[in-house]
Amino acid sequence: MGTSKHTAPRAILCFLFLLCLGCKCLASELEATQTATLTVDASPQLARKIPDTLFGVFFEEINHAGAGGIWAELVSNRGFEAGGLHTPSNIGPWSIIGDDSSIYVETDRTSCFSRNIIALRMEVLCDNCPTGGVGIYNPGFWGMNIEDGKAYNLVMYVKSPETTDLTVSLTSSDGLQNLASATITVSGESNWTKVEQKLVAKGTNRTSRLQITTNKKGVVWFDQVSLMPEDTYKGHGFRTELISMILDLKPRFLRFPGGCFVEGEWLRNAFRWRESVGPWEERPGHFGDVWHYWTDDGLGYYEFLQLAEDLDAEPIWVFNNGVSHNDEVDTVAIAPFVKDVLDSIEFARGDANSTWGSVRAAMGHPEPFPVKYVAIGNEDRGKFFYLGNYLKFYNAIRQAYPDIQMISNCDGSSTPLDHPADLYDFHVYTDSKTLFNMKSTFDRTSRSGPKPFVSEYAVWRGDAGRGSLLASLAEAAFLTGLEKNSDIVYMASYAPLFVNNNDQTYWMQTLFRESSGAMFHPTTISSSYSGSLAVSAITWQDSENSFLRVINFGSDAVTLTISTSGLQASVNALGSTATVLTSANVMDENSFSNPTKVVPVKSDLGNAAEQMQVTLAPHSFSSFDLALAQSKLVAEM
Repeated sequence: MGTSKHTAPRAILCFLFLLCLGCKCLASELEATQTATLTVDASPQLARKIPDTLFGVFFEEINHAGAGGIWAELVSNRGFEAGGLHTPSNIGPWSIIGDDSSIYVETDRTSCFSRNIIALRMEVLCDNCPTGGVGIYNPGFWGMNIEDGKAYNLVMYVKSPETTDLTVSLTSSDGLQNLASATITVSGESNWTKVEQKLVAKGTNRTSRLQITTNKKGVVWFDQVSLMPEDTYKGHGFRTELISMILDLKPRFLRFPGGCFVEGEWLRNAFRWRESVGPWEERPGHFGDVWHYWTDDGLGYYEFLQLAEDLDAEPIWVFNNGVSHNDEVDTVAIAPFVKDVLDSIEFARGDANSTWGSVRAAMGHPEPFPVKYVAIGNEDRGKFFYLGNYLKFYNAIRQAYPDIQMISNCDGSSTPLDHPADLYDFHVYTDSKTLFNMKSTFDRTSRSGPKPFVSEYAVWRGDAGRGSLLASLAEAAFLTGLEKNSDIVYMASYAPLFVNNNDQTYWMQTLFRESSGAMFHPTTISSSYSGSLAVSAITWQDSENSFLRVINFGSDAVTLTISTSGLQASVNALGSTATVLTSANVMDENSFSNPTKVVPVKSDLGNAAEQMQVTLAPHSFSSFDLALAQSKLVAEM
């Protein structure tokens, strides 16, 4: 997309980010109008290329972003393992259709899968069962979104000592609306049978459930009951509409699978890559004790690698280094963990004939995945054994894979690291005002040594809401500082990427999708208000378009005069337009119930002039579609 040439093209794609933070940003006083002059030097001599990798995405299994989110599996607790290995156990969210006089269900340890041995035994007690039968149902994750005309693939394992007819249905949450139904005959034998059935919906219901019923007295066992929509992205198991949203961000990397999900509150509950690969039916799943819910690990290590490939993004594998929130492995005993990580890299990069590369090939991907970055732990700096463990991993990986870039958990932005690393993590979660003021964080960071990877940043808590306008503008200000310092800042990603609306902590706000690989240009701001302004200007040298974006984070309107130099043609306001995103309240946000509460409004800029002058609304994000004297230039939001 970008180019490293240093000659000005006929038309330059120019992004400009300006943020204004006033001390009265939350006040209700009458608005004042500030004045400012912004000079952008777009000359090629002073241009600096932003890394191609600068902005990507971070995916963590948090807030049901995977299970019940981007991963298309509709059944929650599909293998009945969530209640633990001791039986009988809790089967939630599964429940029964009927009452205790007509049906009896319990878990036992009779599964045909050695790594997940729990199965569900259903005994039908009634001789004359109620109309419609008795059985079990699963509501999925707060209801299954079943859509008219779409096909859903049911897979389950069953056994019964006697031949039995089962009715599998997609119904409304109360069972009264039948959206799809089919009858399956289970042969009477002692062996488990894999059953597959396509269900085509004849109606839409966003809170549907899957139910399995019968009218015949007897016993039936169930295990690994899966329901997936047929139209997953490229057939890889991801929800197409959510992948499309990620693709719109043009991410250059995918950091996965966490986050604290990698660590666990205790090591026994940390993410284990080995248990998340191979046939989905054989994966035991695990309880994510940091975020307090069960995952079947259908979205596993392989699927994350596949997702990175589908996004055309670099995979960044964050692995556990023998440290959780509450326990640690002594460095003298860390060797098995090091071997485990080397095996994980072989799974991704190894030849199809290698031990772990062959497992990947058997899953349908004979070609290696290009893993070039790994993070040794997550937020483990300061833990007693972290540095000793880190060095063991670092040395082993460097010897086996000298090209892999390794990421330390220790912050080197103000003090040099005392250990070798290629990159280091920088995480920040704070309020809007603090994050705005952190725009200059890397101004004084050493230009030599490991580079910063801002792998998690967000406004959170009080003024974040579920994605407030205020939070988004503060995050944008912070990113202008990253662009300014992109000679050392190598990567950055927001956290978290997705949340389920029923399990939300904070929401995703993202800007700057065109920044990676662009050219950064110096700017000068002149104003008595300059202490509250942040500016970033970037251009694409191989583009026919020019963009100017301005964000006013303050409560005052700003009359802004924009002057540019280094362009082959002057900016002509005649024919240029402005698209402004703002709202009456800084805490306004879009939602499922009101998705257009904060919407962009487009208007003409006005007459031509040597210097362009615009008025920035308070708390606004303005995107200017600039026409040069020789060409019309179109902006994109």
